[in-house]
Amino acid sequence: MTQKLSNTPARELDKFIEDHLLPDTIFRTEVKAAINTICAFLKERCFRGAAHPVRVSKVVKGGSSGKGTALKGRSDADLVVFLNNLSSFEEQLKKRGKFIREIREQLYALQCEGCIRVKFEVQRSCLPNPRALGFTLSSPPPPHPRLQQEVQFDVLPAYDVLGHVSTDRKPDPQIYRSLIIECTSLRKEGEFSTCFTELQRNFLKDRPPKLKSLIRLVKHWYQLCKEKPKKRKKRKKPLPPQYALELLTVYAWERGSGNTEFNTAQGFRTVLELVTKYRQLRIYWTKYYDFQDQYISSYLLSQLRRTRPVILDPADPTGNVAGSNSEGWRQLAEEAAAWLQYPCFKNWDGSLVRSWDVPTEVPVPQ
Repeated sequence: MTQKLSNTPARELDKFIEDHLLPDTIFRTEVKAAINTICAFLKERCFRGAAHPVRVSKVVKGGSSGKGTALKGRSDADLVVFLNNLSSFEEQLKKRGKFIREIREQLYALQCEGCIRVKFEVQRSCLPNPRALGFTLSSPPPPHPRLQQEVQFDVLPAYDVLGHVSTDRKPDPQIYRSLIIECTSLRKEGEFSTCFTELQRNFLKDRPPKLKSLIRLVKHWYQLCKEKPKKRKKRKKPLPPQYALELLTVYAWERGSGNTEFNTAQGFRTVLELVTKYRQLRIYWTKYYDFQDQYISSYLLSQLRRTRPVILDPADPTGNVAGSNSEGWRQLAEEAAAWLQYPCFKNWDGSLVRSWDVPTEVPVPQ
């Protein structure tokens, strides 16, 4: 689909998204029903026969399915199982393998019951202490009238540090102080972002539909860039995480437009231009944590002084989702620079679409 996107005129990008990137409605409805069944199972039945008493406080759907930015064909989602038995981030790290083995056995049993309409397949892991349990839900294969589609899920046990999540106030700063202390002592910064899945999801969930469509377009472009080395059969460094591109898209829209309706080509061009300026990126948000608490403020300032690019997870200050892979960013920036000359960024008269005026960095308090 590279040629399809690169040769799509700027004025037709919205139609391209509608025709090629929005998930199939019927399959999405079936997946939603299956996920509701699995969530209810995990919450009510999963640990019923376990030797040790385990209580699931809640199951939260994250990933692109939870945020409403899933792509047609293949998508991903996280089912985070919050356990009352875990009392610290370190305990989550030590005990997750045991809980995942129990969940796997129970999901096998659910699979055998045959109460889920779409194809449901649990994956095995050879790791002694795996971070997640993977399974897939897929539509019936061709010649079924609908195209084959698949959603890949990860089930992740997590420490319920947030408890009830409020939409109108920040979490208690003590939560982030504990996170920072444990992450730095364990040298596991960003490891516990699953505990903040609800905040990550809420950060994107209620955004305008057109912004979510722009995120889909950027993700599709990212996937095309990811597949290109495979076609050339060259070994290259992995690209930066896709989540970094999602957050970069939100940032570009917030600073460049902020409107529910906007020019998709302008937004797309702005994101790719920011990718080419990756060495200058310093992006963060203060929706869930800020500089009011002295300990958190000191840590945040140290994070923001790191070698760029810096894109802090809006829900987890220990997670620089841009990573430290400068070679991966360089490869992505080269792709972005080439794409900026393609027809998808040209107006009907052949002139280039103008990007939004977006700074590469968010100011830091003095």
